Amino acid sequence: MSEPEVAAPPQSGSIAPDGQIRIPEACPALLLNDVLIFPNTIVPLAISTPAMITMINDALSSHRVVACFSRAHAPRSDKPEDQFYTIGTAAHIMKMFRMPDDSIRVLIQGMVRIKRVEILKTEPYLQVKILPLPITRESTVRIEGLARTVVSDFSKYAEEHSLPDEVRIAVHNISDPGALADIVASNLNLPLDEKQEILEANDLEPRLTRVATHLARELELLKIGSEIRGIVEKELESNQKEYYLREQLKAIRRELGEDADTSAEIQEFERKIADAGLTAQAADVARKELERMRVMSVSSAEYSVSRTYVEWLVNLPWTKASVDELNLVQAQKELDEDHYGLAEVKTRILEFLAVRKLKQNNRGPILCFAGPPGVGKTSLGRSIARSMNREFVRMSLGGVRDEAEIRGHRRTYVGALPGRIIQSLRRVAVKNPVIMLDEIDKLGMDFRGDPASALLEVLDPAQNNSFSDHYLDVEFDLSSVFFITTANDVGLIPGPLRDRMEIIEIPSYITDEKIQIGLRYLVPRQVEESGLKPAHLKITEDGMRAVIRGYTREAGVRRLEQKIAAICRKIARDVAEGKRRNVTITAKSAATYLGPAPFAEDGLPESPQIGVALGLAWTPVGGEILVIESTTMPGTGRLQVTGQLGDVMKESAQIALSYMRAHAAALHIAPEMFTTHDVHLHVPEGAQPKEGPSAGIALASSLASRLSNTPVRNDLCMTGEITLTGQVLPVGGIREKIVAAARRGITTIVMPKANEKDLFYVPEHIKARLKFHFVNDLEQALQLTLGKSGKRKSRGHA
Repeated sequence: MSEPEVAAPPQSGSIAPDGQIRIPEACPALLLNDVLIFPNTIVPLAISTPAMITMINDALSSHRVVACFSRAHAPRSDKPEDQFYTIGTAAHIMKMFRMPDDSIRVLIQGMVRIKRVEILKTEPYLQVKILPLPITRESTVRIEGLARTVVSDFSKYAEEHSLPDEVRIAVHNISDPGALADIVASNLNLPLDEKQEILEANDLEPRLTRVATHLARELELLKIGSEIRGIVEKELESNQKEYYLREQLKAIRRELGEDADTSAEIQEFERKIADAGLTAQAADVARKELERMRVMSVSSAEYSVSRTYVEWLVNLPWTKASVDELNLVQAQKELDEDHYGLAEVKTRILEFLAVRKLKQNNRGPILCFAGPPGVGKTSLGRSIARSMNREFVRMSLGGVRDEAEIRGHRRTYVGALPGRIIQSLRRVAVKNPVIMLDEIDKLGMDFRGDPASALLEVLDPAQNNSFSDHYLDVEFDLSSVFFITTANDVGLIPGPLRDRMEIIEIPSYITDEKIQIGLRYLVPRQVEESGLKPAHLKITEDGMRAVIRGYTREAGVRRLEQKIAAICRKIARDVAEGKRRNVTITAKSAATYLGPAPFAEDGLPESPQIGVALGLAWTPVGGEILVIESTTMPGTGRLQVTGQLGDVMKESAQIALSYMRAHAAALHIAPEMFTTHDVHLHVPEGAQPKEGPSAGIALASSLASRLSNTPVRNDLCMTGEITLTGQVLPVGGIREKIVAAARRGITTIVMPKANEKDLFYVPEHIKARLKFHFVNDLEQALQLTLGKSGKRKSRGHA
């Protein structure tokens, strides 16, 4: 059997006389577990199996060469040839030591790559036929560059892994690139299969490339590991530092006697946080604030700020709610007990409550009670709350200009607090009260923000379940709150805010309604307020009517209650002094307690007069009659208007005069009147500004009366805008105007044809007392207003 000659580094004990290493063709095979022997490396092995010991002994007695193969991790079959890799290393047995337990230790040196060709026998040990692989000794620029890279990177690797200096020096002095690759690969911490790939790369350049790649990857892993280790060490140092400082702080506070009080307070807060039912977000914020408090001094200002903040969080009603009692019969009873009349308003409220009863989670629109002052808007809200068994909160928004009133101040401000809505919820301690936002039409706006914009989120059912107060800085659910707003003039409410509300108009009261309200509600309340007994005071219906007619002029009953209170105080004095025991107020005796009536004379003409027309006006406090006067004097046809009229009203007067000039013949007006006379038009009560186009018919009637020398009916009121061609256009506030006319004893009303539909909202008993004329143009209106006058009813019958 011939023995191939291969070039290899000089090996002790295996060098032939010609300087070449001779590898026998047939060699005993040494199968290694998890170990791979590269050429040019020396590896110690421990051998304990009898077969292997026999094999080593036989090899030592012959050529001292064994074929080393690594055992495959995933053999393809159970056949002996599949149990180990095909490529291995021929190794020279340098030394052998026998151990006391009959095992042996051998020191072997890899010499050259070999390929298993055939398995010759398996007993008593494995013997194979091998073929040495040729050694490549080429040298190119690329190989030289790879070799330098491997040497450089291995120096870093050895330094990071604290390999012996001898290894680094040895690697640095290797001139053979093949030996360099083998030695470096044997020192890398690689899996066995990756080392096997390097062993099987017989060509020099691919082998060096693999080694360089693995080295670069190992260095990158080392770098990443170093960075992670640095972060972990830094974190540990920080935690240790914090722990050390906290322990020091605890010790200092124990010495100062503060530890016991603070710990007890924080433990109390922890218990409250657990019991308050906070949302996950709020509980997390509260606990973080407690952690900050632990390291603060109780005497510091910041501790007080944090303590106040946590108190707000734990005292808010996050989950606590009152149980709704949506009994419509009871609600009807509550509304009737508290309010007289208002049948349509009550019906609408009951419909609203019925929907909420059928659909508990209904997020319907926000109710807005709109009407003049003193008509009972606020008390309606209180009655709704009582009928639903909910807490009631009234919040006046009149004059509010700061957005922080709604959203609260941020905690960076000194003395910061939550907004008024959150404060109200804490005060009532339930999350579903009835909150009445009073006077929402009187919200202001300045450099401190826009409260109306802040209310958009509060009143929007789609957003208020995550309302964010600036002070709390966590979301709070307002969807369970029943918001009701009130306003005198819905036109002053910002459009986006008005769109989120359902407007319920509450009309002004007529005299009969005021009499019943006064006798049923106001008198008993003021009698009780004054300390009187019901037997001490009796007011007849005529007496109440006299008080209403002579001492009040309002849409509601607020002024009336003040007058009743004045009567009660005087009677209380008489009773206290023992002068009187029982008093009855009649129409004649009212002046005894209230003095002369300031409104005894209503200011309306008692008979038809030339140039005096009665218009109708709408004001935020209800309807009112507008007396319009005109006169002429020698001049040049100039028109003068007085009485604090606005621009629109002045334009209406100019339009009316132009219409008179254009239709002078039809109206029996001498043409020279417009060139030889000036016209002066005046609206009394000049201290009150007046504006709007609805007095157009009245202005035209006054001018036509004066210029044609024809009286205007004194039992008739009129309203309607006029155009230059004489068209009469619809106007607003019809219900309020008609109620005011009925209250002042007017019998006939002239109004635009387009406003006829608005009579639907006028009470039937009011309509029954009035005669309505609907006109399309000014010609029809003047035929009615300048005609013969009927008898005006005495004031107060409505």
